[in-house]
Amino acid sequence: MEKENVRRLIVFEEHFKKFRRTLDREALKKLYQVMTLIMRVEVVPAKFLQAIKGRKGLYEIRLEYESNIYRVFCCFDESDIVVLFNGFQKKTQKTPSDVLDKAEALMKKYFAQKSEKKNGQD
Repeated sequence: MEKENVRRLIVFEEHFKKFRRTLDREALKKLYQVMTLIMRVEVVPAKFLQAIKGRKGLYEIRLEYESNIYRVFCCFDESDIVVLFNGFQKKTQKTPSDVLDKAEALMKKYFAQKSEKKNGQD
């Protein structure tokens, strides 16, 4: 019996799709395994999904494949939707602030557009 998803994943704009195209087949397979886990389990282990300190509402999907480390930024919307933003291959211990700034800007833009749509329909 197939397990029911507990949350949905949606992609905002093209940033995640561009990142996804940079991955080789095996890294992409691993990314999809982690994304499936995020959709299906109630409590996602911190090894795979973690809040980013000092960036309210911003999370990172964590992926390791061979000796490479990847991060995909996201946020929650209405508690069950994970919105995917930009991603990158991590090459240093500390995540570059310009990458975090971009993810934070995308998150703000996502919620601003959502608010505009909602207000436009009332």
